[in-house]
Amino acid sequence: MVLIMRFILLALIIFFIYTVIKYLLNPKRKLELAHEQKKYFLLDDTANIHKNFLLTYNGVMFEGEKYLGTTEGAFEVISIFIWPKKVAGLKGLKRNDFLKIETAIKKQYPDASIDWKSPVKEFLKKE
Repeated sequence: MVLIMRFILLALIIFFIYTVIKYLLNPKRKLELAHEQKKYFLLDDTANIHKNFLLTYNGVMFEGEKYLGTTEGAFEVISIFIWPKKVAGLKGLKRNDFLKIETAIKKQYPDASIDWKSPVKEFLKKE
C-alpha cells in the first residue's frame, strides 16, 4: 500500500513538472507576455502555410495571412497581407514602426511582398 502511494505521489510530481514546463514554453503565452510588455514578438508556424501568423509590436497585435506561390527555384511565400487586430491600438505608431515590422517579416520570408490592409495602407500611402 505504501509503495502504491509513493508511486502515485511520484506520478503526480512528474505530471506537475511536465505541466509547468509545457506552460512556460507555450508560444501563445510568450506572445501575450510580449504584447503586455509592448515588445516585438512573431508567432508563426513556418511549416504550415495555411495558418496565419500573429505579431505584436509596441502593444499592438497584428495578424498576417500568407500566400504560397512560385519563385525561380521553388514554391515559397510570395505574398503577405497584414492588418491590426484593433485599429484603436495604432495610436502613436509612426511610418518608421511599420517599416520595422516589414523588415522583420522580410527576414522570415525574403521573397514575399507585404501589403497592409486598411487603415494602415492608406496611412503609408499618404507619406
